[in-house]
Amino acid sequence: MEFELKILGSASATPFMDRHHTAQVLTVGGTQYLIDCGEGTQRRLMEQKIRHQRIHTIFISHLHGDHFFGLFGLLGTMHLNGRTEPLRLFGPPGLDEVLTTQFRHSYTHLSFELEFTPVDTTQHLQIFEDKNLTVHTLPMRHRIPCCGYLFREKPKRRRLLAERLPDGLTPAQLSALTYGDDILDDYGQVLLRNTEVTAEPKRTRSYAFCSDTLYTEALADMVLGVDLLYHEATFLDDMRDRAAATHHSTARQAGRLARRAQVHRLLIGHFSSRYRDLQPLLAEAKTQFEWTELAVEGLTVSLAE
Repeated sequence: MEFELKILGSASATPFMDRHHTAQVLTVGGTQYLIDCGEGTQRRLMEQKIRHQRIHTIFISHLHGDHFFGLFGLLGTMHLNGRTEPLRLFGPPGLDEVLTTQFRHSYTHLSFELEFTPVDTTQHLQIFEDKNLTVHTLPMRHRIPCCGYLFREKPKRRRLLAERLPDGLTPAQLSALTYGDDILDDYGQVLLRNTEVTAEPKRTRSYAFCSDTLYTEALADMVLGVDLLYHEATFLDDMRDRAAATHHSTARQAGRLARRAQVHRLLIGHFSSRYRDLQPLLAEAKTQFEWTELAVEGLTVSLAE
C-alpha cells in the first residue's frame, strides 16, 4: 500500500520565483490528504496532476495567509466541478467563520457537505482516524494558534502464506488467521497454528508535519522515531534572533530536533525569500542531522512497507 508525500509549496510568507506557499499532499492507500492550502494550491495540484476531487480530508495548521489563502478557491472549484462527496476539514477555531463570511458574500452554496472540526492547537490529541491512519495534533509555538499533524498508519494484519494453507478453510477462518488467531475445533483444541501459515505484518509508516514554530524540544518526544519529519527552517542560524522574534526556526534547529527525535528522514521547508540559494540551509541542517532533504516543489517521498 502506498504511503507517499508530495510537496506543493516551500516558501514562507512571501512567494519567491518558483517557490510557492505551503501545501502538501499525503497519499495513503489511494486516499489523499491535503496539508495546508496556501495561495495557488489548486494550480499546483493541476501542475502535479493531482485530482482535487480525490482529496479526502484537509488539515490546516494556522490562519496565516501563506497556509490557507488557497482554501476558498479550491473549495469553489470542487463545487463548480460538481463534487458531491463530503469533505472533512480540520483547523484552528475561526477558520469556519472566515469561510462562512466568504461563502455568504459571494453567494456560494457548496454542492457537497463541508464537515469542519476545530482543533485545540495547545494539545497533543488524536483528532481523526479512518481505515488507513490516525492523526494527532502537534502543538506549535507561533505568533497565533498553530499546530502540526502526526500521521500514523494503522497496524496491519498478518500475511497469509498461500503455499502453507490447507484446503477447505472458510473465509472467516482465513480472516481470523490474519488477525493472529489460531484455528480451533469445537472443543477448543488447536487445529492450525497461526504462526505456521502466516508471516509478520508489513511495517507501519509515519509522517510528522511541523508547521511554523519556535524551536521546541518537547516536540521530540511527540514525533520520536517517525519515518519522515517535516520541520520549518525559515532562516539560517546566523538569524536566530530574527527567527525567535518572528516565532520561526532555523535550519540548524530543525536538524537538531530531528536528531533528538531519532527520526529516519528530515525534510526542511518554509524558506525565507531572502535566500535565493537553498543549499546553505541544507548544509546547515545536515551539520545536525545527515539525512536531510529540501522540501522543494515537486519533491515526492515514498515510504516503503
